[in-house]
Amino acid sequence: MKIMENELRGKKLMSNSGLYLGIIKNITVDERTGKLLDLVVEPSDKIDPRLYHQNEEGYLLFPFDSVKSVKDVVVVEEE
Repeated sequence: MKIMENELRGKKLMSNSGLYLGIIKNITVDERTGKLLDLVVEPSDKIDPRLYHQNEEGYLLFPFDSVKSVKDVVVVEEE
């Protein structure tokens, strides 16, 4: 199955344990290779963002390789 990058923006992000992490705002891409690197996520009010990797703006960063499922929500495997 293929999915377009713009279809991921605005989707809810959940951990594989069922924790609501936030809303996907963007995706970072390696401009040389075109490889998708990270999901950029606006954190949920229900989590402590300090427990996750963040960028300078306070958005959470999840490696694209951690994505396990894309349906109504996107599920990532937490480390």
